Order: sequence, then C-alpha cells, then structure tokens
Amino acid sequence: MNSRAVANHDWVVVGGGPQGVHVAVRLLADGGVAPARLRLVDPWPDLLHRWRQCTTNTGMRFLRSPAVHHLDVPPFALLQHVGRRKRDRRHRGLFTTRYKRPALGLFNRHSQSVVETYGLDGLHVRDRVEHAALLGDGVDLRLGSGRTLRAAQVVLALGNSEHPHWPDRAVRLRDEGGDVRHVFSADARVAADSLRDEVAILGGGISAAQLAVRLADTGRRVTVVARHPPREEAFDSDPGWLGLKYMSIFAATPDYGDRRALIQAARHRGSMPSDVRLALLTAIEAGSVRWRIGSLEGGSVLDDGSMLLALDDESETTWVGTLFLATGFSSGRPGGSLVDTLIEEHDLPVGACGFPVVDTALRWHPRLFVTGPLAELELGPTARNLTGGRRAADRIIEVARAAADAPGDPRQY
Repeated sequence: MNSRAVANHDWVVVGGGPQGVHVAVRLLADGGVAPARLRLVDPWPDLLHRWRQCTTNTGMRFLRSPAVHHLDVPPFALLQHVGRRKRDRRHRGLFTTRYKRPALGLFNRHSQSVVETYGLDGLHVRDRVEHAALLGDGVDLRLGSGRTLRAAQVVLALGNSEHPHWPDRAVRLRDEGGDVRHVFSADARVAADSLRDEVAILGGGISAAQLAVRLADTGRRVTVVARHPPREEAFDSDPGWLGLKYMSIFAATPDYGDRRALIQAARHRGSMPSDVRLALLTAIEAGSVRWRIGSLEGGSVLDDGSMLLALDDESETTWVGTLFLATGFSSGRPGGSLVDTLIEEHDLPVGACGFPVVDTALRWHPRLFVTGPLAELELGPTARNLTGGRRAADRIIEVARAAADAPGDPRQY
C-alpha cells in the first residue's frame, strides 16, 4: 500500500469515544502495552468530543449508568475521584439518590482526568481511517490525510454518533427550507437565542424529555410529539443483562438471528429514568411543555422557515418556529464504507442482520477486534453502553496480556 509515511504500532484503536478511550486505557494499564506502541485514531479535535457535544445538547444532568461505569480501570475510581466526605456541600447533587448515577459534569471531569493521566491526547491521531488492509504481518490503516499506520492489532471502537436518524418527513421539511434541526447533529444549534418561541420536538425517549425541559427553562413553549406517553425505565435494558441471569441464555443461543431478536426485545426504547420523567411532568404541569401523542405526517414551510406541522392525531396543523429531532442515531451497522470494504475484501463473517460474528475475545479476524454495536451479537444489548465498553475491554485485554507474556516479538499475536 502506497503512503507518505508508515508508523508501526502494536495496537491502534479506531474511535475516540468512551469505548475507544476505555479500551486504550486498559491496554496501557493492564495489557502491557507501552504508550509509544499505541495510537487512537479519531477525526475530532479532542477525544470524547462527540460524547460531550451530544450529551450537552440534550441538557443531560445525570448519566443513565451508575457510577461504577466510567472510563478508568478500578470500579470505584469515579467515587474516589469525588472523595469520601459525604456531608460536604460541594458533593451534593453529584449523584442521583437512587442507583448513584453521576452528574454529567462530574463524569466529564473524571473522564478528562483519565485522558490526562494516561497521556491519551499525545497518542491521538486526528484523522479518519478510510481503508484497512488485513495482512499476514499486520494491518495497514490508510488515513484521510494520505498517511498509513501499520499495527499488529486493531480495535474498531465505532458507533453511529455521526449518523443521527432523520425521519423522511422531517427531511422533506428541512429540504423545503424549514428550520429543522437534529439535537445530535455535529452542527446542531441549541442555544436559546437561535430559537423562536414555539418549538416542537419529535421523539419520545430520554433525549426528547431532557431537551424539552432544557428549552422550557429558557422560556420556550415546547410541544413534544411522541407515539406514546412518557415511559419510565431505570435503565435502557434490564440489569439482568449485565450478568449470567440473561447472558447465559444469550450465550447458549447459537442462531444469530435469535440473538438479534433477544437484543431488540431487551431494549427499553423510548423510555426515561424517574428523575427525568419527574422533571418532564413538572414542566407539563406548569404549562411550558405539551406532550402530544401522535406522529409527524407532513406539513408545509412558511417564508420565514417556520412550519405548519400535520400530525396524525388531529385535522388541524400545528405552527412551530423550530422543529427539533430527538430521534436517536441510525440503528444500522456502524463504520460505513470502512467496514463494508473489510467485509467484502476479507470475507469477514456477519449475521443475517449484517453485524459481525466474532469469537468470545471479540476477534473478527486474528488481527481485528470490535467493541460497541459491532460486538453486540457477542455481548448482547448492553454492548453500546459504558458497561459494554468495560466488558469488551475485559475480553480484549486477555489477548493483549497473553501477547505481552509470550516470548519473542511482542507484535506477533
């Protein structure tokens, strides 16, 4: 493969989100990998950039995951980061009373301290992997800049954060000049001074509820359009999926189509924890938020970009200045052409759903590992979450340790 420069590394992690950062931390802390032999490739200016952007846009106050799910190595590192002075006023409001879920600001500060402790900014290659060639002696990663990185092992820690889900009817309104924004778009504008007074939000889950409360607090009149009433669930899947209660059944299910069905049935889509639902109901009672049960059927765009929305539950249209989408991310296989080409050129196995079929160590190929959505046919419905990233790292790290302990060239895996 032609390139301007070739750098040799033991491990390259593709993706600088929470899962990629945690895998890199574990490789350094527990896997016997030297910093000089590790790189993280991510196109954004800083590691965790899209995480911070998306969570801040919604107005998230507390994570949905408990405090033991974070990016450091020890399970209680986040709690220790705060300290043990339970009655100190500075520590009030940093966790929810139930399940001890951390405040977003606390989680982000702790995550940045982890990045700094392990020197990950210095290992961050600000670029995008456009092609990966699996070779006998390593993996060549061709970057958008024209460089090539050579690694003994590669971890694909990819999600769909760059692919927010845009319903077709909302796309048509946007293309006709309507002020339609997705809360998870990289260029999303959520500041109050960029919005008209009447705002509609399409979506019925935690992000829609958080955004509704955030915008209502700025004095905007908010209408949420959802297919169902607010639904309360503590987590986005039952905690039994974190252990053998359900995962033993999942692991004993040989058919990957059946595994996909288990994953889909396990997810509490369109739900929110009790504190978010309480804040939402408080705003509804105050009259600053309306929750309309229905779906967007269409509408028309006025000269100033405002819209008349047609909903399926009424004959009249609803006027809004701005339509926000809180419809999540694409549910398809992440990785785009990079993963498509890997499958085509190297005949990598996939299930009927198109997602990777990997071994218990999350190997898709002797030199290629996956985490996040790409690992969910092995890790189950929690694969996309913070806890899924920790479980993925547990498995990958065993391979790294074995390689570090093996005699001879440590890059021969």
